[in-house]
Amino acid sequence: MAEEEKQAKEKPAEKKGLLARLGSKVMKPEEKAKHMEEAAQKKEPKTKEKPIKDPWKYLRFAHMTEKSINLIERENKLVFMADTKATKHEIKAALEKTFDVKIDEVKTMIDQKHRKKVFVRLAKEYSAADIAVRLGMI
Repeated sequence: MAEEEKQAKEKPAEKKGLLARLGSKVMKPEEKAKHMEEAAQKKEPKTKEKPIKDPWKYLRFAHMTEKSINLIERENKLVFMADTKATKHEIKAALEKTFDVKIDEVKTMIDQKHRKKVFVRLAKEYSAADIAVRLGMI
């Protein structure tokens, strides 16, 4: 027993838990802050904007119902049917390129017929009614 106790005292205590797994990777708070700042500077945007060649690839047609006409008049919104695989960013870019307007908000929904309906609110400087007239909706 005396020998076992001596051997136990001679061995350094083993690290347990997180420190044992990380080892020397644990950083001091100052080092971590510096590392995070460097990483933020190197970080690239997640999605790169693709130039849109054909905007009507994403937009199918303008949706003309009584409700969509009311949205045009009251809330400065346009309603379109879009490609089901099109994202909000692609739809926004396509509309801005096609009609030369600035868009505040894009909301999408899939209807019961599995079509993507897009509700687009224009910036206050632009009129949805003007675009509706250009499209022949009003």
